[in-house]
Amino acid sequence: MKVSILLSFALALLISSCATPPPAPPTQAAKPVFKNPHPPGTYAHFKAEPSYPKTSNSYRNHEVLARTNAENSRIVISLPLQRAFLMNGDEVAIDYAVSTGTSTHPTPPGNYKILEKIVDKRSNLYGKIYDADGNVHKSDASSRKDTVPEGGKFVGAAMPYWMRLTWSGIGMHVGRVPRYPASHACIRGQSHIVPIIYSKVKIGTPVTIQG
Repeated sequence: MKVSILLSFALALLISSCATPPPAPPTQAAKPVFKNPHPPGTYAHFKAEPSYPKTSNSYRNHEVLARTNAENSRIVISLPLQRAFLMNGDEVAIDYAVSTGTSTHPTPPGNYKILEKIVDKRSNLYGKIYDADGNVHKSDASSRKDTVPEGGKFVGAAMPYWMRLTWSGIGMHVGRVPRYPASHACIRGQSHIVPIIYSKVKIGTPVTIQG
Protein backbone atom coordinates (compact mmCIF):
# COMPACT_ATOMS: atom_id res chain seq x y z
CA MET A 1 0.00 0.00 0.00
CA LYS A 2 2.76 2.39 0.97
CA VAL A 3 4.66 1.57 -2.21
CA SER A 4 1.66 2.42 -4.41
CA ILE A 5 1.14 5.70 -2.58
CA LEU A 6 4.80 6.62 -3.13
CA LEU A 7 4.57 5.68 -6.80
CA SER A 8 1.44 7.78 -7.22
CA PHE A 9 3.17 10.75 -5.55
CA ALA A 10 6.26 10.44 -7.75
CA LEU A 11 4.06 10.18 -10.86
CA ALA A 12 2.21 13.35 -9.85
CA LEU A 13 5.50 15.24 -9.39
CA LEU A 14 6.72 14.07 -12.81
CA ILE A 15 3.51 15.20 -14.53
CA SER A 16 3.68 18.54 -12.70
CA SER A 17 7.31 19.15 -13.71
CA CYS A 18 6.56 18.31 -17.34
CA ALA A 19 3.57 20.64 -17.40
CA THR A 20 5.53 23.68 -16.18
CA PRO A 21 8.95 23.81 -17.90
CA PRO A 22 11.49 26.34 -16.59
CA PRO A 23 11.25 29.79 -18.18
CA ALA A 24 13.49 30.38 -21.20
CA PRO A 25 16.37 32.83 -20.71
CA PRO A 26 15.57 36.33 -21.96
CA THR A 27 16.67 36.94 -25.55
CA GLN A 28 19.05 39.80 -26.22
CA ALA A 29 17.80 42.45 -28.56
CA ALA A 30 19.85 42.63 -31.76
CA LYS A 31 22.24 45.57 -31.80
CA PRO A 32 21.01 48.12 -34.32
CA VAL A 33 23.25 48.53 -37.36
CA PHE A 34 24.38 52.12 -37.86
CA LYS A 35 23.26 53.65 -41.12
CA ASN A 36 24.79 56.99 -42.00
CA PRO A 37 21.91 59.28 -43.02
CA HIS A 38 24.07 61.62 -45.08
CA PRO A 39 25.22 61.19 -48.69
CA PRO A 40 28.63 59.50 -49.06
CA GLY A 41 31.45 61.92 -49.77
CA THR A 42 29.86 64.82 -47.91
CA TYR A 43 31.35 66.43 -44.84
CA ALA A 44 28.19 65.61 -42.89
CA HIS A 45 28.68 61.92 -43.78
CA PHE A 46 32.34 62.05 -42.62
CA LYS A 47 31.46 63.62 -39.26
CA ALA A 48 28.48 61.33 -38.65
CA GLU A 49 30.59 58.17 -38.81
CA PRO A 50 30.99 56.46 -35.40
CA SER A 51 34.79 56.59 -35.78
CA TYR A 52 34.81 60.41 -35.84
CA PRO A 53 36.72 62.24 -34.35
CA LYS A 54 39.18 59.45 -33.42
CA THR A 55 39.75 58.43 -37.03
CA SER A 56 43.13 59.20 -38.57
CA ASN A 57 41.39 59.86 -41.88
CA SER A 58 40.98 63.37 -43.20
CA TYR A 59 38.22 65.07 -45.14
CA ARG A 60 38.89 67.36 -48.08
CA ASN A 61 36.36 69.56 -49.80
CA HIS A 62 38.22 69.81 -53.09
CA GLU A 63 36.12 72.68 -54.39
CA VAL A 64 36.72 74.80 -51.27
CA LEU A 65 40.38 73.73 -51.11
CA ALA A 66 40.97 74.82 -54.71
CA ARG A 67 39.94 78.40 -53.92
CA THR A 68 41.69 78.54 -50.55
CA ASN A 69 44.99 80.41 -50.48
CA ALA A 70 47.26 82.38 -48.18
CA GLU A 71 45.04 85.44 -48.48
CA ASN A 72 41.76 83.87 -47.35
CA SER A 73 42.74 80.95 -45.14
CA ARG A 74 42.71 80.45 -41.40
CA ILE A 75 43.27 77.45 -39.14
CA VAL A 76 41.20 76.18 -36.21
CA ILE A 77 42.61 73.54 -33.84
CA SER A 78 40.35 71.66 -31.42
CA LEU A 79 42.17 70.28 -28.38
CA PRO A 80 39.19 68.13 -27.22
CA LEU A 81 38.73 66.58 -30.68
CA GLN A 82 42.45 66.38 -31.52
CA ARG A 83 41.56 67.62 -34.99
CA ALA A 84 42.41 70.72 -36.99
CA PHE A 85 40.56 72.52 -39.75
CA LEU A 86 41.86 74.52 -42.67
CA MET A 87 39.15 77.09 -43.17
CA ASN A 88 38.10 79.44 -45.96
CA GLY A 89 35.75 81.81 -44.20
CA ASP A 90 33.22 79.52 -42.51
CA GLU A 91 33.80 76.65 -44.95
CA VAL A 92 35.98 73.65 -44.09
CA ALA A 93 38.60 72.93 -46.75
CA ILE A 94 40.35 70.12 -44.80
CA ASP A 95 39.45 68.41 -41.51
CA TYR A 96 42.49 66.44 -40.33
CA ALA A 97 43.89 64.58 -37.31
CA VAL A 98 46.47 66.22 -35.05
CA SER A 99 48.29 65.41 -31.84
CA THR A 100 48.80 68.27 -29.40
CA GLY A 101 50.58 68.71 -26.07
CA THR A 102 50.38 66.33 -23.12
CA SER A 103 49.19 67.36 -19.66
CA THR A 104 52.80 68.07 -18.65
CA HIS A 105 53.48 70.06 -21.85
CA PRO A 106 50.03 71.44 -22.71
CA THR A 107 49.15 73.32 -25.87
CA PRO A 108 47.70 76.65 -24.68
CA PRO A 109 44.33 77.67 -26.14
CA GLY A 110 44.10 81.11 -27.66
CA ASN A 111 44.33 83.19 -30.80
CA TYR A 112 47.63 83.21 -32.67
CA LYS A 113 49.18 84.12 -35.99
CA ILE A 114 51.81 82.24 -37.94
CA LEU A 115 55.13 83.92 -37.13
CA GLU A 116 57.56 81.86 -39.19
CA LYS A 117 57.58 79.22 -41.93
CA ILE A 118 60.50 76.82 -42.47
CA VAL A 119 60.30 73.66 -44.59
CA ASP A 120 63.30 71.90 -42.99
CA LYS A 121 63.28 72.68 -39.31
CA ARG A 122 64.83 70.95 -36.30
CA SER A 123 63.93 71.62 -32.69
CA ASN A 124 66.49 73.43 -30.57
CA LEU A 125 64.70 72.25 -27.41
CA TYR A 126 63.86 68.54 -27.84
CA GLY A 127 65.66 65.70 -29.59
CA LYS A 128 68.32 63.04 -29.00
CA ILE A 129 71.71 63.14 -27.34
CA TYR A 130 74.48 61.01 -28.85
CA ASP A 131 77.71 59.97 -27.17
CA ALA A 132 81.19 60.32 -28.69
CA ASP A 133 80.79 56.96 -30.48
CA GLY A 134 77.55 58.01 -32.15
CA ASN A 135 75.32 55.89 -29.93
CA VAL A 136 72.06 57.29 -28.57
CA HIS A 137 72.75 58.49 -25.03
CA LYS A 138 69.20 59.74 -24.43
CA SER A 139 66.33 59.46 -26.90
CA ASP A 140 63.93 61.98 -25.35
CA ALA A 141 66.33 64.74 -24.41
CA SER A 142 65.88 68.39 -23.55
CA SER A 143 68.67 70.78 -24.48
CA ARG A 144 67.71 72.86 -21.43
CA LYS A 145 67.91 70.05 -18.86
CA ASP A 146 70.11 67.23 -20.13
CA THR A 147 73.88 67.17 -20.30
CA VAL A 148 75.71 66.16 -23.45
CA PRO A 149 78.57 63.76 -22.67
CA GLU A 150 82.09 64.77 -23.68
CA GLY A 151 82.53 64.34 -27.41
CA GLY A 152 78.80 63.83 -27.90
CA LYS A 153 76.17 66.04 -29.47
CA PHE A 154 72.52 67.08 -29.25
CA VAL A 155 70.43 66.59 -32.42
CA GLY A 156 67.07 68.32 -32.45
CA ALA A 157 63.94 66.45 -33.48
CA ALA A 158 62.91 66.94 -37.11
CA MET A 159 59.88 69.23 -37.48
CA PRO A 160 59.25 69.46 -41.25
CA TYR A 161 56.96 72.18 -42.61
CA TRP A 162 57.31 74.22 -39.45
CA MET A 163 54.76 76.98 -38.84
CA ARG A 164 55.64 78.88 -35.67
CA LEU A 165 52.87 80.18 -33.38
CA THR A 166 54.90 81.45 -30.40
CA TRP A 167 58.49 82.52 -29.89
CA SER A 168 58.64 80.12 -26.92
CA GLY A 169 58.71 77.16 -29.30
CA ILE A 170 55.12 76.18 -30.11
CA GLY A 171 54.18 75.57 -33.71
CA MET A 172 52.60 73.24 -36.25
CA HIS A 173 54.65 70.65 -38.12
CA VAL A 174 54.79 67.11 -39.49
CA GLY A 175 55.11 64.48 -36.76
CA ARG A 176 53.75 61.31 -35.23
CA VAL A 177 49.98 61.54 -34.80
CA PRO A 178 48.53 59.02 -32.36
CA ARG A 179 44.90 59.74 -31.60
CA TYR A 180 45.69 61.41 -28.28
CA PRO A 181 47.86 64.30 -27.03
CA ALA A 182 51.51 63.26 -27.28
CA SER A 183 53.67 66.29 -28.11
CA HIS A 184 55.73 68.84 -26.16
CA ALA A 185 52.95 71.43 -26.86
CA CYS A 186 53.36 71.61 -30.64
CA ILE A 187 50.58 70.62 -33.02
CA ARG A 188 51.65 67.61 -35.08
CA GLY A 189 49.99 66.65 -38.35
CA GLN A 190 50.41 63.84 -40.85
CA SER A 191 53.05 64.00 -43.57
CA HIS A 192 50.50 63.89 -46.41
CA ILE A 193 48.43 66.75 -44.94
CA VAL A 194 50.75 69.33 -43.36
CA PRO A 195 52.55 70.26 -46.62
CA ILE A 196 49.15 71.17 -48.09
CA ILE A 197 48.35 73.32 -45.06
CA TYR A 198 51.80 74.91 -45.34
CA SER A 199 51.14 75.85 -48.96
CA LYS A 200 47.84 77.53 -48.10
CA VAL A 201 49.02 79.85 -45.33
CA LYS A 202 51.47 82.72 -44.86
CA ILE A 203 53.16 84.61 -42.06
CA GLY A 204 50.24 86.38 -40.40
CA THR A 205 47.58 83.71 -41.08
CA PRO A 206 45.23 83.50 -38.03
CA VAL A 207 45.27 80.30 -35.97
CA THR A 208 42.71 79.64 -33.24
CA ILE A 209 43.32 76.91 -30.66
CA GLN A 210 40.12 75.86 -28.92
CA GLY A 211 40.30 74.32 -25.43
